Amino acid sequence: MRRFRAPGEREAGERAWNVVRATYQAREPVTWPRRHARPLAVGALVAAVVAAALSPPGRSVVRSLRKAVGVEHAEPELFSLPAAGRLLVSGPGGAWIVNADGSRRRLGPYRDASWSPHGRFVAATRANELLALDRKGNKRWTLARRMPRFPTWTGTRTDTRIAYLSAGRLRVVAGDGTGDHPVGPAALVAPAWRRGRGRMLAYAKRARVIVYSVDARSPILIKRFGGARKLAWSDDGRLFLVVGARGVRVYGLQGVLFAEDNPPKGSVDVDAAFMPGSHRVAVIRATPSASKVLLLNARRNLFSGTGIFRQLTWSPDGRWLLVTWPTANQWVFVRDGHQHRIVGASRISAQFGGFPHVASWCCGR
Repeated sequence: MRRFRAPGEREAGERAWNVVRATYQAREPVTWPRRHARPLAVGALVAAVVAAALSPPGRSVVRSLRKAVGVEHAEPELFSLPAAGRLLVSGPGGAWIVNADGSRRRLGPYRDASWSPHGRFVAATRANELLALDRKGNKRWTLARRMPRFPTWTGTRTDTRIAYLSAGRLRVVAGDGTGDHPVGPAALVAPAWRRGRGRMLAYAKRARVIVYSVDARSPILIKRFGGARKLAWSDDGRLFLVVGARGVRVYGLQGVLFAEDNPPKGSVDVDAAFMPGSHRVAVIRATPSASKVLLLNARRNLFSGTGIFRQLTWSPDGRWLLVTWPTANQWVFVRDGHQHRIVGASRISAQFGGFPHVASWCCGR
C-alpha cells in the first residue's frame, strides 16, 4: 500500500478542501492557509487507503481511487467547445471570452462579467468601478461605484438595463451608462432578470426572495427563503429557481411551488440551471467527498465523480451541459439523451490564471 499514489493525489486533495469551504461556508471564496489544508487532505487520503487495505472489497476501493479524480482520457487543454457559441468566464486571472474553436481572449483584470442580451458587449466589475466593454476588451463607458458586484444585463438591441450590487444595495443602470438608481438593500447574491415583456428581476434580501418590476419600481412577489445562493429564470419567464441551504426550489410567477429537491442528510445542492427552452432543471448534489449531476424533474443522474462540482452551464442549444470540477481542475461537457457523451478538458486553472467562474454560454448563432 505504501507504493500506491493516485495521479495528482496531493494537489487534488488540497483543491477539494478549498472548494468545499468556499461552497458551503460563504458566498465569497475563502482560501485556507496551505499549512491547514495539507494535513487535512493527506489525513483524508491516508484514511481512505487504510480502509481499503482492511476491508474485504479493498482491491476495488483502490482501483476506484486510482481513477477517482477527473475524467479519464480528457483533453490536456480546452481545444474547442462541443457546441456553437461563446463562453464568458471570470476569476483570479481576470475576465475571458472563449470561442467555439477554443481560442481565448483576455478582456482584462475584471472580477465579474456578464454578456449583453445578444452577446455584443460585456458588463464587468473591478474595485469601485462598473464598466461596459466590447468583445475586444475596449471600454465603452465606466461608472464609479463602491464595491460593485454581479452585473447582469437584459433588454433588446436598442434598449437595455444592467442590474448590479454595490455596497449592499441593488442598483439598475441603462446599457449606455445613464440613469443609474438604487432599488434597495440586497444580499450578496447575483440578481436575475426575467426574459420577456416588462423589466422584472429576482433578487435576495435577508431571508426573502423578491421579484421586482423595474418599470413600476415596486415588488411583484415576496417569497420567504433563507440562505439563497443563486437565482435563475426559465427562458419563457414562467418559472424561477432558488438554490439555498435547504436545497432547490422552483416557483411559478405567483409564488406557487412547482418542483423541489431536498438533498439527504450529509449532502447539499451546490448549483442548479434550467435547460434552455424548457422547464427541466439540472442540479449538482454534493457531499464533502463526491458530487453528482441529476435532472430534477426526471430524478435521473447525468454524471458523478469524486470531489466537488461547482457550477452548471447549458450550451445555447440545450444539448450539452458544462460541469465545472475544481477538484480535478477540469471542465466536463455532458451530452444527455440517445447520444450520451462525456468530454473532458484538463488544466483549466493554467489556461485562465486560476479556476474561473462561468458567467454564461452565449449566442449559438
